[in-house]
Amino acid sequence: MKDNSRRNGYEGKPARTPFPYARMERRKEALDRLDLRFRWGNYGIHVLHCHLVRFPGDSTIPFHRHSEFEFHFIPQGKGKVVLEEREFELGEGMFYLTGPGVLHQQWSDPADPMAELCLHCEIVPLADAAAPEGWGGDIEAREAAEIVRILRESPPAPVADRFNAMAGFLNAYRVWEEQTVGFYTSIRQEVIHILCSAARALAPDEEAGAIPERDMSVHRFQLAKQYIDDNASRPITLEEVASAVGVGARQLQRVFRREGGTTFHARLEKTRLERICYELAYGTRPVEDIALRNGYANPNYLYPVFKQRFGMTPAAYRNTYDKTLEWNSSRGEDRVEQD
Repeated sequence: MKDNSRRNGYEGKPARTPFPYARMERRKEALDRLDLRFRWGNYGIHVLHCHLVRFPGDSTIPFHRHSEFEFHFIPQGKGKVVLEEREFELGEGMFYLTGPGVLHQQWSDPADPMAELCLHCEIVPLADAAAPEGWGGDIEAREAAEIVRILRESPPAPVADRFNAMAGFLNAYRVWEEQTVGFYTSIRQEVIHILCSAARALAPDEEAGAIPERDMSVHRFQLAKQYIDDNASRPITLEEVASAVGVGARQLQRVFRREGGTTFHARLEKTRLERICYELAYGTRPVEDIALRNGYANPNYLYPVFKQRFGMTPAAYRNTYDKTLEWNSSRGEDRVEQD
C-alpha cells in the first residue's frame, strides 16, 4: 500500500488547533445588532460593538481615536499597534485598551494574520448617582467605580489577558444563539465579566479590592433564628439547627448567648408562644390543636410552660382577649378565623 501522505501535504505538519471563536463568524454582527444598555453601579453601559474580526495579512487600521472605551483582545495571530506614538508587538492571548481620546493605529502580520475580539462601549456616569443601599447595591457601586477608575487611569499598553476576559465574548454569543430565559441578564453579566477581567489585568498586583466579609457569629445567629422561625411548627432540636447552620451544637449555643443573650431553647419557646398567643387571641381552634400546630407533640407540655411565662392558662389568656374582642366587635372589629 502506497504512502500518500507526502502527496497529500500532511507529512510533518501538526494538526491545527481548532479556533474556539470560529462560531462567532456565523453571524458576525449578531451582538452588534443588540441595543444593549444597562446600569452598573452608578454608571450607564452602552455597548456599541461586540464582535470578532479577522484582518488580512497586509491590512492596516490607520490612526484614529474614539470618545468611548475600546477593548482589543487578540485570540489568534500577530500584529503591531501604535499607542500614543509608542509601538508594541501583539500576539495571541494579549489585549490592549484604548480609552477616550487615545490615538492608535494597528496592522496585522502578513505571515500570521491577526484576529481581534472587540468590545466598544460607552461608560457614562449617571446623573442620579446616589449609591444604592442594601442587597449589595452599595458594594457593586464601589466596585464599578474602582474598575472604571482603573480603566481610565491605566497607561495605554498591551498586557496579557490573564483572567480570560475573552471567554465573555464567546459566552455572550452562545447566549444570543440560545435565546433562553434570562437573555438580557446573561448578556449583561458577560459584558461586566469582560470589563472586570480587563481591569484586573491592568491593575497592579498589589491593588486588590477589599472583599467584604461578614461577621460569622452574627450570620450564624441570623441563620439559626430563621431556621427556628421556619420550622417551629414541628419538633426540632439544637443538634438539627446546628447542622443546618454548619456548626456544632455547643458552638451554636455559645452563638445564641453571645449574639442574642439567650439560649436555643428559650428562643424556640419564645417563637412558639408568640404564635400560640396570636392564635388564642384571634383564632377559634381548641388549645390542643394550637399546641400541636406549634411544635408541642404532647399538648399537655404546653400548659406548664404557658402558665410559667404568662401567669395564666391558655384558656384564661383566651378569655381575657374574648372580653377585649367583644368590646372591639361593638365597633366593627371581628375576630378572624386563621387558615
